[in-house]
Amino acid sequence: MIGQPATRTGGRPTARAAAALETTILDHATAVFLAEGYAATTIEAIARACRVAKRTIYARWDGKPELFRAVLERLIAKWMSASGDWADGETLEATLKAASDDILAVALTPEAIALHRLIIAESGRFPELPRLMHQAGAGEGNARIAALFDRAIARGELPPQDTAFAAEQFLNMLLTGPQRRALGLGHAFDEDQLQRWRDHAIALFISGAGSLRLLRTAE
Repeated sequence: MIGQPATRTGGRPTARAAAALETTILDHATAVFLAEGYAATTIEAIARACRVAKRTIYARWDGKPELFRAVLERLIAKWMSASGDWADGETLEATLKAASDDILAVALTPEAIALHRLIIAESGRFPELPRLMHQAGAGEGNARIAALFDRAIARGELPPQDTAFAAEQFLNMLLTGPQRRALGLGHAFDEDQLQRWRDHAIALFISGAGSLRLLRTAE
C-alpha cells in the first residue's frame, strides 16, 4: 500500500521525515507513471496524488526525466535484490535454471510488465527513455549472465565467445515469449508452460553456444 505523506509540525523536517516523504513521492510517482504512461504523467499529477506542493518535488528532482530515472533506479534495485546470487551449480544448465527462475519471477510482475509496455509504447516519442533505463542499471542482469558464461568458459563448458552478446541473446530467448503473452499477445503461460519454455530456451542456447567451436573451425 502506498504510504501517506509525512506530516510536518513546523520547522525543518528531520532526516527521517525527509526520507519518508521522498519514499512517499516515489511510491506515488511509480504508480502514476505505470498507470498513465510517461507522456501523460505530470509533476502536478504526482504532487496531487502525494498531497504535496509541486515545489516539494522540484526541490528533490529537477523535472520529470530525473524523477522517472529515480523511479527506475528504485524499481531495478528492488528487482535485483530479489534475485539470488546465482552461484554456480553442478552444471551450466542447473545454474541457468536457477537464474532464469529469478529473472522470470521479476520480469512477469505487474510492475515490470507495465514498465515494459511503457518503454515499448513511448520510446519513439521519448528516445531518452531507453537511456534513462540504462543509466538506472537495466543492464545489470545482462552483466550477471555474462559473468556466468565467463565462468563456464573457464571451466570448459562453453567455447570462448563474446559473453555480453551471448547473455543478451539468452535473455531474449528466455523473456520475449513470456513477456509478449503477459502483454496480451497470446495466452499467458501457466506455471508448467513457463517451466517448459525455460527449459527449452536453456537447452537451445547451450546447444547453439556450444556449436560456436564448429563455426570457428569452418572459417
